[in-house]
Amino acid sequence: MRKVVSGLFVSLDGVAQSPNEWQFAFDEEMGAALSGTLESADTILLGRVTFTEWAGYWPTVTDGEDAGFAKWINDSPKHVVSSTLDSVADWANSTLVKGDLVAAVNELKAGEGKDITVAGSPTLVRSLLELDLLDELVLLIHPVVAGEGRSRLFAADGAMKKLELVSALPTSSGVIIATYRPVR
Repeated sequence: MRKVVSGLFVSLDGVAQSPNEWQFAFDEEMGAALSGTLESADTILLGRVTFTEWAGYWPTVTDGEDAGFAKWINDSPKHVVSSTLDSVADWANSTLVKGDLVAAVNELKAGEGKDITVAGSPTLVRSLLELDLLDELVLLIHPVVAGEGRSRLFAADGAMKKLELVSALPTSSGVIIATYRPVR
């Protein structure tokens, strides 16, 4: 069975929103970790916000340092979870997931192929974790406090969820790549 794996950039105070405002440039270890995630996955889950932000950008990237990622994300099947979007046809290989998230994700997990990666989409990551659909959570924890007025990865009023640490790797820039699995 395929796994659902999320990789997120987070600050020390738990912010996962707008990492482009506080995230460091990739060091060698971060690049290797992210490359490993891409190599092990062939299907992408996206939330509405990440989809709408990325659909206007990634299809336009054809060269430069981001060209490899752009090709991968543009060519890969994307499943967009949203209760408000009517269509995701603007970005090739995108399918809209409405309704029963549990059934949709379980169908993807039972299918053929490599793992399923959740790209960005912290709200979706929270939902997948709460519904016991997330198999692995990779946090790239940056040594920065992002501050007030930003969305946190986990809601203050959320239910407790136990995770087990699978691995932790400090990088040369001070980022910690921590991989967790939910305790079931």
